[in-house]
Amino acid sequence: MPVVLRSANTYWLLVLPFLAAVAFLYLAPIANILWLSFTDPQPGLGNYAKLATSDSLARIVWTTLRICLLTTVISVFLGYALAYAIVHALAREQRWMLTLVLISFWISVLVRTFSWLMLLGHNGVVNNALQATGLTDAPIAFMRNELGVLIGMVQYMIPYAVLPLLTNMQGLDRRVLDASRSLGASNRQTFLRIFLPLSMPGIFAASLLVFIISLGFYVTPAILGGGKVLMVAEYISVQILVTLRWGTAAMLATLMLAGVLVLLALMNRFMKLGALFGGGGR
Repeated sequence: MPVVLRSANTYWLLVLPFLAAVAFLYLAPIANILWLSFTDPQPGLGNYAKLATSDSLARIVWTTLRICLLTTVISVFLGYALAYAIVHALAREQRWMLTLVLISFWISVLVRTFSWLMLLGHNGVVNNALQATGLTDAPIAFMRNELGVLIGMVQYMIPYAVLPLLTNMQGLDRRVLDASRSLGASNRQTFLRIFLPLSMPGIFAASLLVFIISLGFYVTPAILGGGKVLMVAEYISVQILVTLRWGTAAMLATLMLAGVLVLLALMNRFMKLGALFGGGGR
C-alpha cells in the first residue's frame, strides 16, 4: 500500500472514534427531541397543530420574535457605533476599548441580570437619579415588562455584535476611503457611500449572530420579565419541569432549531458565512 494511503488510513482511524462520539452526543439527543415532538403524548402532528389552534402559544412565539428582532436592531446599531469608534481610535485607546468589550464576556449573565435588578428597580439607582434631578415625579416601571427584558438582552448582546463588525471594519481597504476624500467627498459622504456599504457584510454577520443567540435567552427574560414576558426558552422549561408536556417542549425546540438552520442556509446562499466570521470563505 502506498505511503500516502497508509497515512490517510491512520488519520481516519484516529479521528473516527471522536467523530462517532460527537455524532452520538449531539445527533442522538436531537433525534430524540424530534421523535418526541411527533409521538408525545400521541403519534401525529398534534403538537405542531397547537401553533394554529393555541392563541397563547402563538402569542409566545410572536413575543419571542419581536423581542429578538428589537434586540438585534438595537444591539447592532449600538455595536456598529462602538466598533466604528474602536477602529478610528488610537492604538492604545483601541486596546483599552477592546479589553473593556472582552471583559463583558467573562461576567456571568446571571450576575449581569441581577445587577440590572439593582439599577432599574423602583428604588434603584436609575429611578432615584431621575427623581432627584426632577426629570420624573414617580418611579418608571423598568422591570417586569418588555422594556426591562430588552435593556438586559441588548446590554448582553452588544459585545457579540461588536466583534464581527470590528473584524469587517478592520479588513476594509483604507486606500479606498482616502481616495474618496481626495476626490472631494466629505467625511459624511465617504461614510454613507463607501464605508457603510463596505461594512454591510459585517452588519449581516452581527445581525445573524445576535438574533440566533437571542432566540435561546432564558435567564434574562425570566428575571427581568418577572413572569409577565414569556419567551419560548422559558416556556420550554415550564413544559418540561412543571406541566410535563414533553411533546410541546420538543416541538418548540425543533422549530427553533429548524428556524436557525433555515436562517443560516438563506444567509449562506447570498454570502459566505465563513468569510463573514473571519474564515476562508471560498
